[in-house]
Amino acid sequence: MHHFFSIAFSLLAIIGQHVSVQTTERRSERSSSRIISLLSVENGGRWGTLRTKSMCPDGTYATGFSLRVEYPIGDGDDTALNGIRLYCADRSRGVISSIESETGYWGQWTDVKWCPSGYLSAFQLRVESPQGAGDDTAANNIRFRCSDGSELEGDGTPWGYWGNWSPTCKGTGICGIRSQLEQPQGNGDDTALNDVWMYCCA
Repeated sequence: MHHFFSIAFSLLAIIGQHVSVQTTERRSERSSSRIISLLSVENGGRWGTLRTKSMCPDGTYATGFSLRVEYPIGDGDDTALNGIRLYCADRSRGVISSIESETGYWGQWTDVKWCPSGYLSAFQLRVESPQGAGDDTAANNIRFRCSDGSELEGDGTPWGYWGNWSPTCKGTGICGIRSQLEQPQGNGDDTALNDVWMYCCA
């Protein structure tokens, strides 16, 4: 259970998210025709709702990622993985922009993990199953496979288990993201990010 002092921070974050989502929607409309496959996994958490997808600019693909993570807080309400940010680069490996679907309000952003070459092309989630009367965290961490065959593991939290890998991209690489996010629960049990979908472009 998060304390009252986080409410003001959450309101500020919501305002910031609103501005970010407006930009994301315009980018999605411009780039949706490039999508040729959708990647998902079977072990995502069950809470929250699907949020607006966010797409890399035309001609760019995700070559790296960072996570927003709330690390274990002891005697309190853990939320673990709160968000995923993708870094979009062109074929010369020049980073053009970063994108994210909506993100939870707790934690901090980790350092960026980069593919040695190529682009992100598949992913795997670490998810904690429902805890009953205990503290639920849902998604805890993510791994990506790059098109060069290398694997990158995020700096997430240790609860739960790794599920199966998603299918591999049809096309050049991952070019967009859409999250399933639970809103703050007030005095209830927060889980933040529960599941994620990745889009692949030609």
